[in-house]
Amino acid sequence: MNKKTIWITGGSTGIGKALATKFANEGWNVAISARRESLLKEISNNHQNISSFPLDVTDKSKCHEVFENIVNKYENIDICFFSTGTWDPKKEKDIDLDQIEKVFKVNFFGTLNCIKGVEKYFKNKQKGTISIVSSIAGYRGLPNSTGYGPSKSALNNLAESLYFDFGKSNVRICLVSPGFIKTPMTDKNDFKMPFLKTTEYAAEKIYDGLVNKNVFEIHFPKSLTVLLKIFSFLPSKIYFNLVGKMTKYQKKN
Repeated sequence: MNKKTIWITGGSTGIGKALATKFANEGWNVAISARRESLLKEISNNHQNISSFPLDVTDKSKCHEVFENIVNKYENIDICFFSTGTWDPKKEKDIDLDQIEKVFKVNFFGTLNCIKGVEKYFKNKQKGTISIVSSIAGYRGLPNSTGYGPSKSALNNLAESLYFDFGKSNVRICLVSPGFIKTPMTDKNDFKMPFLKTTEYAAEKIYDGLVNKNVFEIHFPKSLTVLLKIFSFLPSKIYFNLVGKMTKYQKKN
């Protein structure tokens, strides 16, 4: 029996790296992509069934080219897990247009470039899973999140749209909404992160959701995400008051 194969972007650090290790330990072939080739090589050198495919997701043609290389190596791809993301909390406190454009270019359009690169393959195959990594920050607007939150909200909407489009071809679209996970990106945060979890915890939850379940959204930890989902249904006035108190945001009269 041939091994199953997963392609992971953002695979050099954080959740992507932990998930690559998890799938590799479960006997899968794993293709990992990111910009930092040295980190990818280090991971692939330590795992026999992980291979490195360097990629800048903002390069449209490269996304297609790299995927073709992965298909040529493994022939059959079962899951694509797109988790490339960027975040700079210091630049999120003001409307920094250059920063917001950069965030959208990586978080939203980078993910979209990858999806476009695999679209024809999966629709022709009539089988498989495309997983989009968003965030709890995409549920509703939060203070000091002028680029990151909106980019993740856009991914949520995109995933719901693609659910219908790819569903016609029997291809599963899966949205992943992590809470606070300790990664190099969240290490930049200057506030206390409730229910902070490890990347290994995230990898276990994602693996279970992708392989053992057939849900649209994988979200964790539930102690945080369920609360935020309830918040998403609240009228704006109540939501603003609650979040304002929780984040100590003071509105000037």
